[in-house]
This record gives sequence, structure tokens and C-alpha cells, in this order.
Amino acid sequence: MFPEYRELITTLKTQDAHFQRKFDEHNQLDEEIKQLEKRVGSDFNPAVKELKSKKLHLKEEIYQILKSHS
Repeated sequence: MFPEYRELITTLKTQDAHFQRKFDEHNQLDEEIKQLEKRVGSDFNPAVKELKSKKLHLKEEIYQILKSHS
């Protein structure tokens, strides 16, 4: 995610607890989505759709944090 910000992400993960929580939550949602898709086999499942929406929102928040620090 955001390879152009790789160095900044590494820095923020160690220095900004809020950023670290958002980043970890995004990764956790990503894993949950992968596991659900394995079981239900479709991203049209309402649970998967809701998780993907939350993940996208987190990704947007993370991007805004990155932009504000660059």
C-alpha cells in the first residue's frame, strides 16, 4: 500500500500511535476479507462488502495522514 510513502510509513508506524492503529486495523480487515472470501467465495456477500467499505475508508484516512506529513 502506497509504495511511494514506504519510508514515511515506516517512520509513522514507530512514532505515531494513531497512525499505527489505523495501519494495523487496515491490515486486520484485509486478512478478515481474505478469510471470508475463501469461505464464501464471493465479494458480493454483504459481510465482505461491508468490510471492504471499512477498509477503503481506513485506506483513505491513512492516505490523508501520509499527505499531511509529506
